[in-house]
Amino acid sequence: LAQIFPHWDKIVHFAHGQVSALNYQRQHQRKLSTGTSGGNALLSRYSFEDAHAVVGTITSSFASFWESECREMKRKLSTLDRQHTGRVPLSKFYGKSLTDSEWRFGESESYLRDLGALDETSWLGKQVIIPNYIQGANNCIVAASHYMVCCINECEPIMAEIETAVGAPLARPQQLLELVGNLTLADDDGVKLDTALVAQLESIASANGGQVPIHGRLFAQWLHYVFPRDCAFPHKAGAAQALSPTQYGEGYLASDNEIETHAKDTSAEVPLATMAKEELQWMSQWSHDEELIASYDGLLAGPQQASGASKVVIAAGFIMFILAGLIGVVGFNRKAPNSDFLLPSHGKTHFV
Repeated sequence: LAQIFPHWDKIVHFAHGQVSALNYQRQHQRKLSTGTSGGNALLSRYSFEDAHAVVGTITSSFASFWESECREMKRKLSTLDRQHTGRVPLSKFYGKSLTDSEWRFGESESYLRDLGALDETSWLGKQVIIPNYIQGANNCIVAASHYMVCCINECEPIMAEIETAVGAPLARPQQLLELVGNLTLADDDGVKLDTALVAQLESIASANGGQVPIHGRLFAQWLHYVFPRDCAFPHKAGAAQALSPTQYGEGYLASDNEIETHAKDTSAEVPLATMAKEELQWMSQWSHDEELIASYDGLLAGPQQASGASKVVIAAGFIMFILAGLIGVVGFNRKAPNSDFLLPSHGKTHFV
């Protein structure tokens, strides 16, 4: 197992720690009940209930133990993301596994695509999306039929803070800009909301009567570009699959030839090193397709709906038209005038 399982020695040490914790608990409980030093509680004999308790504590706490591995993966990928786009060229991704003898970063291109961790829209070439890769099923240390132990979704506390502050399913763009602009993450100096991000948020609001549905794909997409290393890119339903390597089957690992071929491609290095972030067109994956994960029936106003002021003008115009008819300016029941005095266009109607 030490040859094929990453950090097997640390995992064994973690399990031994849980057994030691049980020994301490048994000794402490016996001392409290009898006033003695523990006696047989220190013997290395355990009941089925003891074993069940240890397995339970390992299961419930293993995710936090494995999270250190997730943070290390994120750190290594972030060092390759100079422009803070949350993306790493596929060549650098594979190059990392070659230069550092890294056991990670060996998934095949097809597996990365199915996981939703591959951005193929950029003129720079194929790129690995950092949060989608880290949060993917490929990095779940436990993948059972009914549950998985995976890396923590670092976007959840961001979303939780937004939900708490907004307290509603809809929010005005300015409220969200002020709220998100004041958030600070552990690895960031501060949130940078450029004109492109502001414009994208306002476009979401304009399509929904001036408010942003915070439980929709478009707002999640916007959060991804605000926090590109923490919030995963939200693909449309059915575009990605949460398949573990075992479920995916053959082909989940890239061949040595595939890794070497991609690693030799250095075409993206010069633009990434010399061009500004905006020049890279780094938001090329943006999609205007909305998908709401909650019911917004009766809450959303479409862009085609008239505003309150427009409705007042329309109503006033209709009333004036009726009054004009009553005083004779517009004759509803007047006889048709003599045809000798009609223009040639009389009887024709043209709608604009």
